[in-house]
Parts: sequence; C-alpha cells; structure tokens
Amino acid sequence: MTNKQQTKLYLFLKTNTEYYEIVKEILEHPEMIKRQKFVHHESCSVYDHCLMVSIFSYLWAKRLNWDYRSAAIGGLLHDFYDEPWQTSDHKLIEKKKKFREKHGFVHARQAAKNAALYFPDLIDEKIDNIIRRHMFPLNITPPKYREAWIVTMVDKYSSMDVFKCPKAWPKYLGLSRNRQS
Repeated sequence: MTNKQQTKLYLFLKTNTEYYEIVKEILEHPEMIKRQKFVHHESCSVYDHCLMVSIFSYLWAKRLNWDYRSAAIGGLLHDFYDEPWQTSDHKLIEKKKKFREKHGFVHARQAAKNAALYFPDLIDEKIDNIIRRHMFPLNITPPKYREAWIVTMVDKYSSMDVFKCPKAWPKYLGLSRNRQS
C-alpha cells in the first residue's frame, strides 16, 4: 500500500461519519490497534489492509443496496487473527506445519474466534460467515451471503500487491525455499 492510498483511507475514515460510527468500537479497541504492527503481505499492516477491505466492501454493499453494516464489520475483522505470522519465529513454525495447517487455511477460523471474543455484540451469523469464508476457495466452503462474497472479492483484489514481490511468492503459496533469502 502506498502512502497515497493510506492517506485516502484515513481521509475517508475521518470524513464518512456513517462508516466511522459502524466500525468505531473495533477501530479504537486495543486488540485491533495492535494489528498496526502485524505485517500483511509485503506492503502494509493487517490493520490498514482490513481497513481497506472494510471501506471498499462497505461502499460496494451500499451502492448495491445490500447490508453495508455487515460488510463493513466483516471486512474489518476478516483478518483479526491471533499473532503476526510473518515474524522470524512464526516463519519457522509455519515451515514445520502440515500444508492444510498453514496460516492461509486457519487464520479465518482464528479471526472469527477473536471477533466473537472481543466483539460479541457485533457478531451475528452473517458477519461470522463473512469472516470464516473470506478465504474461499482456499477454504472449501463458499460464502453463504452476498456481503461475504463482496468481502471475499475485495480481499482478493486488495491482496494482489503481493505479485509485486516475486521473491515472496513461495511464502504465500506455502512452498519452502531451499536457498537463503
């Protein structure tokens, strides 16, 4: 994410009071703020990535006259997983895991569990489905709700920046590299 993109997100956040009121409780929570230090892919934090997915999902759902509240909340919490998985310690742990136990397969369940733990009053069946199913088709079960499809597609689109760093591709494909980085 470029500085310009980040500036646009934060400007939207400051100027769109309807959106901010929907997500304020989450954005100001210490557990969410902690995700500002979690690296997401190569170019931004988990916090910024989730904010981008949330804002674009909210805007698309609103434009389509769908449930924009659920899209905003689900988008913001879709990667609300436990710990940063790209630190040196976690990279070693990831290498030892079986393929289906790696981050890409399990983080949606972790995010849903954390969302229910920290924001029980905000989580309903639809938002839980948005969070749990956003990794489709990596997670085999498809989203049930159209708002979950929006978050899934916006997440895929916003994560395309990983293609700008070919050296990192093996990490995201769950492949180990034999040579040193």
